[in-house]
Amino acid sequence: MLRCFSAGESHGRGAFCLLDGFPAGLHVSPDDINAWLAERQKGYGRGGRQRIENDEVDVLAGIRGGVTLGSPILLAVWNRDFANWASAMDPWTPPAGPGAERVVHPRPGHADLVGALKYGHDDCRNVLERASARETAARVAAGALCRRLLAEFGVDLAGHVIQIGPVEADTDSIPSERIRALAVESDVRCCDPAASAAMIDAIRQAKRDKDALGGVVEVRAWSLPPGLGSHVQWDVKIDARIAQAMMSIQAVKGLEVGLGFRGVSRPGSRFHDEIVYSAGPRTGGPYRRATNHAGGTEGGMTTGEELIVRLAKKPIATLMRPLRTVDMDTHESVDALRERSDTCAVAALAVIAECVLATTLAEAFIEKFGGDDLAGMMRSFDSYVASVNER
Repeated sequence: MLRCFSAGESHGRGAFCLLDGFPAGLHVSPDDINAWLAERQKGYGRGGRQRIENDEVDVLAGIRGGVTLGSPILLAVWNRDFANWASAMDPWTPPAGPGAERVVHPRPGHADLVGALKYGHDDCRNVLERASARETAARVAAGALCRRLLAEFGVDLAGHVIQIGPVEADTDSIPSERIRALAVESDVRCCDPAASAAMIDAIRQAKRDKDALGGVVEVRAWSLPPGLGSHVQWDVKIDARIAQAMMSIQAVKGLEVGLGFRGVSRPGSRFHDEIVYSAGPRTGGPYRRATNHAGGTEGGMTTGEELIVRLAKKPIATLMRPLRTVDMDTHESVDALRERSDTCAVAALAVIAECVLATTLAEAFIEKFGGDDLAGMMRSFDSYVASVNER
């Protein structure tokens, strides 16, 4: 069983990830992880934090000589900005220096207020530091390793931006194999050049207005076998597990698989995917779907078709023109906390969602095909795919 945990605060020493249950025998390199950490930092509309950090992984356990050991893997992404917050974030000394002041003006839309009430904190910084999306650096590092594992089985993933603010792109006809190449050419990770330019204009206007924009990203995964997940219990359904993982990403407020919300106006005859038979070896098996409106899952299991997931991200909660909130001491109406932030981080979400999906799929792979070592997984996988293609 693969388990993934993260730790760390936004302005603390770093973002950390523990991967327990990762198989032995996978050859990896620093670039396998660092390339995705770099992608996460890109995107028009990002704030000054990205100019401070130069995210790179530091492997503290679980990898020796470029090969995973089967023991827990501990990854660190150190925060350069910690140098500016060392006094305020010191674990033993009462806060002093930047950020030491008591935070009494929680931001609407953030975890500040509810977290302070739940845990009994007087200082909202005790909440906002952990709730920050800086935590996703750790999950991208973990997801990069999981991507590398999935690649051994021929599985690939690509994420891209569908919408920012009011600007929407039409990318349904773009083959998945082209998504990444087209997306990386865009400063907002959008495959439609005209929409990409309009998205940049919208972000530029939001920055002038001291506001923020959200949007929608899509992630596709392909060359999956049928049968990942299960129909037998609610907590093992693959789409349910994907939904939980995706909704755990900071600022994500909605998710759909396949047509999802877009398909509810259709009658069943135009929604459900007809099944056809096509002989010949294929990871997804010989039973194909004539369409893929279901987005690659049926009954809580992968079908062998492309997995298609869309996520809706709300605008950043920290605004340079703050909304009203309440002083927790006086109960008077005041302006919310202002702190360095992004205008738009939707492009980063496309990368984060790829890596989170990779982790969820790797977990399902390890459960289905055994997880002690890669060679054993490959034998089980090859046997399963062969049996599916004989049906």
